[in-house]
Amino acid sequence: MGTAIRGGRRRGRLGTVLGLLGELLITLGLVLALFVGYSLWWTDVVADRAAGRAGDRLRQTWSAPAAPPGDTAAPVPQYAAGDGLGFLHVPALGADDQTLIRMGTTAEVLDEGVAGVYEEPYRSAMPWDEEGNFALAAHRDGHGAKFHDLDKLVVGDPVVVETRDAWYVYRVAGTLPQTSKYDVGVVAPVPEGSPFTGPGRYLTLTTCTPVYTSRYRMAVWAQLVRVDPVDARRTPPPELR
Repeated sequence: MGTAIRGGRRRGRLGTVLGLLGELLITLGLVLALFVGYSLWWTDVVADRAAGRAGDRLRQTWSAPAAPPGDTAAPVPQYAAGDGLGFLHVPALGADDQTLIRMGTTAEVLDEGVAGVYEEPYRSAMPWDEEGNFALAAHRDGHGAKFHDLDKLVVGDPVVVETRDAWYVYRVAGTLPQTSKYDVGVVAPVPEGSPFTGPGRYLTLTTCTPVYTSRYRMAVWAQLVRVDPVDARRTPPPELR
């Protein structure tokens, strides 16, 4: 009788422990699910709202008449870290795709749901410069995930940079599916590993890969093919119609 009672107590204690362990695992699972939801969904919502407001403010500053084409007297704009300078349009990522471009690639900048302009280790050329590489980075997951589908771009796809005074139309010339995240050569003035062999007017888009990780980096390279001045109605180029 005594042995049976002690055995029952042990089984009861074991059942209690297993029950508590099960509850802890369920709680942990819920916490992880909430964290994933926050990281991949809620940060997108917050970043998209912030980028939308910032983009609206930038367009409001463009409400004054644009400089006439070829107006050499117009001052060259200067930008500080965090400043907005235009919008990136990538038709292959969606007909209405529009990403605010801001200076800098720090987490504080990219977490706002934008594409950031590299300032180091190479300071990017601007689209209006006579030569150089306009290099951008954006998140692939969370915080707007503006480059989530960057791997869909193929050679020949158009990419358009919109500024106050002009539409800069590029064509994808090459892609690099994966390289080390320490490979800074992909954003050099003449990007290493790209199809380009000498100075020109280039665009580089970079993001993390594989999806949901930051283990490696991928790059897409494009070359400027045309500059369309902005008209009074701000009519987009054919590539965006």
